[in-house]
Amino acid sequence: MDDKHKNPILTVKDLNVSFDGHKILDHISFDVARDDTLAIIGPNGAGKSVLFRALLNLVPYTGTVTWEKDTVIGYVPQKLSVAKDIPITVGEFLQIKEIDMTRIMEVLRMVGFDRGTKHTVHRGSRILTSKIGVLSGGEFQRVMIAFAILGNPHVLLFDEPTTGVDVSAEETVYSLIDNLKKEKDLTIIFISHEIDVVNKYAENVLCLNKQKVCMGPPSKVMEKKTLEQLYGPDVQIHVHNHGK
Repeated sequence: MDDKHKNPILTVKDLNVSFDGHKILDHISFDVARDDTLAIIGPNGAGKSVLFRALLNLVPYTGTVTWEKDTVIGYVPQKLSVAKDIPITVGEFLQIKEIDMTRIMEVLRMVGFDRGTKHTVHRGSRILTSKIGVLSGGEFQRVMIAFAILGNPHVLLFDEPTTGVDVSAEETVYSLIDNLKKEKDLTIIFISHEIDVVNKYAENVLCLNKQKVCMGPPSKVMEKKTLEQLYGPDVQIHVHNHGK
Protein backbone atom coordinates (compact mmCIF):
# COMPACT_ATOMS: atom_id res chain seq x y z
CA MET A 1 0.00 0.00 0.00
CA ASP A 2 2.96 2.29 0.65
CA ASP A 3 4.19 2.93 -2.89
CA LYS A 4 7.35 4.73 -1.87
CA HIS A 5 8.73 1.45 -0.53
CA LYS A 6 7.82 -0.37 -3.77
CA ASN A 7 9.43 2.18 -6.08
CA PRO A 8 12.62 3.65 -4.60
CA ILE A 9 13.69 7.04 -5.89
CA LEU A 10 17.31 5.83 -5.84
CA THR A 11 18.79 2.37 -6.31
CA VAL A 12 22.54 1.78 -5.95
CA LYS A 13 23.92 -1.63 -6.88
CA ASP A 14 27.48 -2.90 -6.50
CA LEU A 15 28.99 0.60 -6.61
CA ASN A 16 32.79 0.72 -6.76
CA VAL A 17 35.04 3.78 -6.91
CA SER A 18 38.84 3.71 -7.12
CA PHE A 19 41.38 6.53 -7.37
CA ASP A 20 44.93 5.74 -8.52
CA GLY A 21 44.41 2.07 -7.76
CA HIS A 22 43.08 2.72 -4.23
CA LYS A 23 39.57 1.40 -3.55
CA ILE A 24 37.43 4.18 -2.07
CA LEU A 25 34.02 2.51 -2.25
CA ASP A 26 33.73 -1.26 -2.34
CA HIS A 27 30.56 -3.00 -3.58
CA ILE A 28 28.03 -0.55 -2.08
CA SER A 29 24.34 -1.38 -2.57
CA PHE A 30 21.30 0.35 -1.06
CA ASP A 31 17.91 1.87 -1.90
CA VAL A 32 16.38 5.18 -0.88
CA ALA A 33 12.59 5.43 -0.72
CA ARG A 34 10.79 8.49 -1.98
CA ASP A 35 10.23 11.03 0.84
CA ASP A 36 12.81 9.29 3.03
CA THR A 37 15.49 11.07 5.07
CA LEU A 38 18.70 9.08 4.88
CA ALA A 39 21.75 9.95 6.96
CA ILE A 40 25.17 8.70 5.92
CA ILE A 41 27.69 8.30 8.73
CA GLY A 42 31.24 7.01 8.98
CA PRO A 43 34.79 7.99 9.92
CA ASN A 44 36.98 10.40 7.97
CA GLY A 45 38.11 8.77 4.74
CA ALA A 46 35.12 6.42 4.67
CA GLY A 47 34.08 7.59 1.20
CA LYS A 48 30.97 9.57 2.18
CA SER A 49 31.62 12.61 -0.01
CA VAL A 50 32.88 10.37 -2.83
CA LEU A 51 29.57 8.50 -2.64
CA PHE A 52 27.74 11.79 -3.17
CA ARG A 53 29.92 12.58 -6.18
CA ALA A 54 29.15 9.17 -7.63
CA LEU A 55 25.42 9.74 -7.10
CA LEU A 56 25.81 13.02 -9.02
CA ASN A 57 27.85 11.29 -11.74
CA LEU A 58 30.86 13.50 -10.99
CA VAL A 59 33.39 10.67 -10.60
CA PRO A 60 33.93 7.47 -12.61
CA TYR A 61 32.53 4.32 -11.03
CA THR A 62 31.47 0.78 -11.77
CA GLY A 63 28.12 -0.66 -10.77
CA THR A 64 24.83 1.17 -11.21
CA VAL A 65 23.26 4.32 -9.81
CA THR A 66 19.62 4.53 -10.88
CA TRP A 67 17.45 7.53 -10.09
CA GLU A 68 13.72 7.35 -10.69
CA LYS A 69 12.89 8.82 -14.11
CA ASP A 70 12.90 12.64 -14.30
CA THR A 71 14.27 13.05 -10.76
CA VAL A 72 15.72 16.52 -10.18
CA ILE A 73 18.56 16.65 -7.65
CA GLY A 74 19.68 19.62 -5.56
CA TYR A 75 23.10 19.56 -3.92
CA VAL A 76 24.58 21.61 -1.08
CA PRO A 77 28.32 20.94 -0.80
CA GLN A 78 30.19 20.51 2.45
CA LYS A 79 32.09 23.75 2.24
CA LEU A 80 32.36 26.40 -0.42
CA SER A 81 35.15 28.89 0.21
CA VAL A 82 34.25 32.38 -0.93
CA ALA A 83 36.61 35.34 -0.72
CA LYS A 84 35.20 38.20 1.34
CA ASP A 85 35.83 40.65 -1.48
CA ILE A 86 34.26 38.58 -4.27
CA PRO A 87 32.17 41.09 -6.28
CA ILE A 88 28.88 39.17 -6.38
CA THR A 89 25.75 39.80 -4.34
CA VAL A 90 23.27 37.25 -3.00
CA GLY A 91 20.75 38.40 -5.59
CA GLU A 92 23.22 38.02 -8.45
CA PHE A 93 24.26 34.59 -7.22
CA LEU A 94 20.68 33.33 -7.03
CA GLN A 95 19.88 34.79 -10.46
CA ILE A 96 22.31 32.25 -11.93
CA LYS A 97 19.51 29.75 -11.24
CA GLU A 98 16.38 31.92 -11.44
CA ILE A 99 15.78 35.33 -13.02
CA ASP A 100 12.33 35.84 -11.48
CA MET A 101 13.00 38.03 -8.44
CA THR A 102 9.58 37.24 -6.95
CA ARG A 103 10.48 33.55 -6.93
CA ILE A 104 13.88 34.34 -5.40
CA MET A 105 12.24 36.34 -2.60
CA GLU A 106 9.79 33.49 -1.99
CA VAL A 107 12.60 30.96 -1.64
CA LEU A 108 14.64 33.26 0.61
CA ARG A 109 11.66 33.41 2.95
CA MET A 110 11.37 29.63 2.82
CA VAL A 111 14.93 29.27 4.11
CA GLY A 112 14.40 31.70 6.97
CA PHE A 113 15.07 35.21 5.68
CA ASP A 114 11.74 36.44 7.04
CA ARG A 115 10.29 39.62 8.43
CA GLY A 116 10.70 39.80 12.17
CA THR A 117 14.01 37.94 12.35
CA LYS A 118 17.59 39.07 12.12
CA HIS A 119 17.73 37.24 8.79
CA THR A 120 15.21 39.52 7.14
CA VAL A 121 14.69 39.96 3.42
CA HIS A 122 13.21 43.36 4.12
CA ARG A 123 16.23 44.98 5.72
CA GLY A 124 15.73 47.30 2.78
CA SER A 125 16.20 44.04 0.83
CA ARG A 126 19.81 44.15 1.98
CA ILE A 127 20.20 40.37 1.88
CA LEU A 128 19.83 40.59 -1.91
CA THR A 129 22.46 43.30 -2.20
CA SER A 130 24.82 41.84 0.42
CA LYS A 131 28.08 40.48 -0.91
CA ILE A 132 28.23 36.67 -0.67
CA GLY A 133 31.63 36.83 1.04
CA VAL A 134 30.49 38.82 4.06
CA LEU A 135 27.63 36.54 5.13
CA SER A 136 27.86 34.58 8.37
CA GLY A 137 28.25 30.81 8.14
CA GLY A 138 24.57 30.28 8.90
CA GLU A 139 23.40 32.93 6.42
CA PHE A 140 25.64 31.55 3.68
CA GLN A 141 24.32 28.03 4.27
CA ARG A 142 20.74 29.29 3.95
CA VAL A 143 21.62 30.98 0.65
CA MET A 144 23.16 27.73 -0.60
CA ILE A 145 20.00 25.85 0.36
CA ALA A 146 17.93 28.50 -1.44
CA PHE A 147 20.11 28.03 -4.53
CA ALA A 148 19.44 24.28 -4.44
CA ILE A 149 15.69 24.74 -3.98
CA LEU A 150 15.41 27.14 -6.93
CA GLY A 151 15.86 24.16 -9.24
CA ASN A 152 12.61 22.63 -7.87
CA PRO A 153 14.37 19.41 -6.86
CA HIS A 154 12.78 16.15 -5.78
CA VAL A 155 15.91 15.21 -3.80
CA LEU A 156 18.33 17.32 -1.76
CA LEU A 157 21.84 16.09 -0.99
CA PHE A 158 23.58 17.78 1.95
CA ASP A 159 27.26 17.09 2.62
CA GLU A 160 27.66 17.90 6.33
CA PRO A 161 25.26 20.86 6.18
CA THR A 162 26.52 22.56 9.34
CA THR A 163 30.22 22.67 8.45
CA GLY A 164 31.39 26.23 9.15
CA VAL A 165 28.20 27.06 11.06
CA ASP A 166 28.21 28.12 14.71
CA VAL A 167 27.00 25.42 17.12
CA SER A 168 24.10 27.68 18.09
CA ALA A 169 22.91 27.69 14.46
CA GLU A 170 23.29 23.95 13.78
CA GLU A 171 19.89 22.94 15.12
CA THR A 172 18.29 25.74 13.11
CA VAL A 173 19.83 24.44 9.88
CA TYR A 174 18.66 20.88 10.51
CA SER A 175 15.19 22.08 11.53
CA LEU A 176 15.05 24.09 8.31
CA ILE A 177 15.97 21.02 6.25
CA ASP A 178 13.33 18.96 8.06
CA ASN A 179 10.66 21.62 7.49
CA LEU A 180 11.54 21.91 3.81
CA LYS A 181 11.23 18.15 3.44
CA LYS A 182 7.69 18.27 4.82
CA GLU A 183 6.61 21.38 2.92
CA LYS A 184 8.11 20.45 -0.45
CA ASP A 185 7.65 16.64 -0.32
CA LEU A 186 11.41 16.17 -0.65
CA THR A 187 13.69 13.20 -0.26
CA ILE A 188 16.69 14.17 1.87
CA ILE A 189 20.10 12.50 1.94
CA PHE A 190 22.64 14.04 4.28
CA ILE A 191 26.12 13.28 5.56
CA SER A 192 26.71 13.97 9.23
CA HIS A 193 29.08 13.15 12.06
CA GLU A 194 26.58 14.20 14.73
CA ILE A 195 24.93 11.14 16.24
CA ASP A 196 22.26 13.11 18.09
CA VAL A 197 21.20 14.89 14.88
CA VAL A 198 21.03 11.59 13.00
CA ASN A 199 18.85 10.07 15.72
CA LYS A 200 16.52 13.07 15.65
CA TYR A 201 16.07 13.69 11.93
CA ALA A 202 16.93 10.55 9.94
CA GLU A 203 14.45 7.81 9.12
CA ASN A 204 17.26 5.54 7.95
CA VAL A 205 21.03 5.48 8.38
CA LEU A 206 23.72 4.14 6.04
CA CYS A 207 26.89 3.26 7.99
CA LEU A 208 29.80 3.56 5.60
CA ASN A 209 33.49 2.76 5.86
CA LYS A 210 34.45 2.12 2.24
CA GLN A 211 31.99 -0.77 2.49
CA LYS A 212 28.40 -0.77 3.76
CA VAL A 213 28.72 -1.65 7.44
CA CYS A 214 25.00 -1.43 8.20
CA MET A 215 21.77 0.24 7.13
CA GLY A 216 18.40 0.70 8.81
CA PRO A 217 16.41 2.92 11.19
CA PRO A 218 18.55 4.77 13.78
CA SER A 219 16.87 2.89 16.63
CA LYS A 220 18.16 -0.39 15.22
CA VAL A 221 21.61 0.48 13.89
CA MET A 222 22.83 3.31 16.13
CA GLU A 223 23.97 1.01 18.89
CA LYS A 224 27.33 1.05 20.65
CA LYS A 225 28.40 -2.24 19.08
CA THR A 226 27.69 -0.96 15.56
CA LEU A 227 29.39 2.38 16.19
CA GLU A 228 32.46 0.58 17.51
CA GLN A 229 32.50 -1.55 14.37
CA LEU A 230 32.26 1.62 12.29
CA TYR A 231 34.57 3.98 14.16
CA GLY A 232 36.71 1.60 16.23
CA PRO A 233 36.61 0.49 19.88
CA ASP A 234 37.65 3.90 21.22
CA VAL A 235 34.63 5.71 19.78
CA GLN A 236 33.16 8.39 22.02
CA ILE A 237 29.68 9.75 21.41
CA HIS A 238 29.23 13.50 21.92
CA VAL A 239 25.76 14.99 22.14
CA HIS A 240 25.54 18.72 21.59
CA ASN A 241 22.16 19.22 23.28
CA HIS A 242 21.25 21.91 20.76
CA GLY A 243 19.38 24.81 22.17
CA LYS A 244 20.03 23.88 25.80
